[in-house]
Amino acid sequence: MSSVVRELEWFADALRAWHLAILRYAVTLDNADRLAVHRIAREIDRLCPHQDGSADFEFFRRTSAELCAAIVQPNERTSALLQQYLARIDDARLKRTLAAAIDAGQPAVSPITRPARPRSNLWKGLSSRSNH
Repeated sequence: MSSVVRELEWFADALRAWHLAILRYAVTLDNADRLAVHRIAREIDRLCPHQDGSADFEFFRRTSAELCAAIVQPNERTSALLQQYLARIDDARLKRTLAAAIDAGQPAVSPITRPARPRSNLWKGLSSRSNH
């Protein structure tokens, strides 16, 4: 097996481990799981081939920090970031699972389906106090 094939397999395995670590953090919100995400990201960045010749490739570390922050404090901007992250995932099962985990952390607001009706007939059929 050539070294290029081994390197690509390692990268695919590391990328899957990174996604699964993000999933675990989204479910548990545990600091140890957040640190695991960052540890894997640091390893990928360290061994990733440098495209621009720079010594410090920080894509996965930077993205991990943004994703972990977005998971903990969801808002409009972070929601767009999470959707962008999900769009990059090729594995459909992993994408669905991550989407469910991310949405599970956000409280669902149910709209009122019918207007409140006046309770003018609340006391209908009861005798008045003056009759007692």
